[in-house]
Amino acid sequence: MHKVTLIRGDGIGPEIAEATRRCVDAAGAKIQWDIQEAGVDIMATAGTPLPDQTLQSIDKTEVTLKAPITTPVGTGFRSINVHLRQHFDLYACLRPCKSYQGVRSRYEDIDLVIVRENTEDLYAGIEFEKGTDAVNELVQWINSHSKRQIRPNSGISIKPISVAGSQRIVKFAFDYARQNGRKKVTSVHKANIMKHTDGLWLEVSRQVAKQYPDIEFEDRIVDNMCMQLVQKPELYDVIVLPNLYGDILSDLCAGLVGGLGVAPGANIGDKKAVFEATHGSAPKYKGLNKVNPTALILSAVMMLRHLNLRAEADKLEHAVAAVIAEGRDVTYDLKPNRDDPTAVGTSEMADAIIAKM
Repeated sequence: MHKVTLIRGDGIGPEIAEATRRCVDAAGAKIQWDIQEAGVDIMATAGTPLPDQTLQSIDKTEVTLKAPITTPVGTGFRSINVHLRQHFDLYACLRPCKSYQGVRSRYEDIDLVIVRENTEDLYAGIEFEKGTDAVNELVQWINSHSKRQIRPNSGISIKPISVAGSQRIVKFAFDYARQNGRKKVTSVHKANIMKHTDGLWLEVSRQVAKQYPDIEFEDRIVDNMCMQLVQKPELYDVIVLPNLYGDILSDLCAGLVGGLGVAPGANIGDKKAVFEATHGSAPKYKGLNKVNPTALILSAVMMLRHLNLRAEADKLEHAVAAVIAEGRDVTYDLKPNRDDPTAVGTSEMADAIIAKM
């Protein structure tokens, strides 16, 4: 029996969380769910969008399935998702992008895995606001130490990339490739311009790659990589990127397979892992039993594989693929015509997936 924290989220979160829980249980996975809350719905009673007991549950179970969460304005949390990543050092964002028959897309047979570094780069949150004493002091220091001069009234964001941070994420990408029968890892960068940050990233990527002679390695400059993915995505397999590039290219790759509605994800550290859909909480659809639960269900498939419940994971993924390919018991966004009156609701699509197992 595996203990798993289930965060119901808000907006559409509780509906797709319940649909996903039912599907996981139907697949035969022996999961003991610890149901917890986070987001705007718990604010009124807990006084915080992220209660201590939720954090304690994640810390205890070490594996979490999280439905979408809205970050409330003015609570001190810039983002609940970012807070969880930082609090538990979930340094690897893992986002498979895979084609499923029946999902509308301009592409077929896409099977890519994005591995995004989660803690450094421009998303580290080290920023200095225009006009403050701190930024004026920083600009003065930089202008006295660099031939490149910063204009007055500039805002500044710091882009740290470390050897340790780069090593662990590139190693994660190679380990994932080896454990999942993948053949190639591509490291993405802009080392031709940012020689001391992206250049460091590239240098570390090459060093780590030498430890994995069984996995092919290559690197690509980020702008060229975007073009390559649009023109010939079949050439790529596992793609490892610093934080900002990873954020952008993961959405690009989700677009190749039909959008965020079928895009699962996970944030993983050395001890903890949080599995979540990559789309938002869509509060305007709250309580309507309308939205597509596929992304969270596929995130649960990733979770089952993480728990080494591979037979159950395969069973659930095959059922999802069969329902989508059949195209009958699917939500409106998976119909050829979004106004199709035969579209089913969130719960009914889960029922169809369960029936396939």
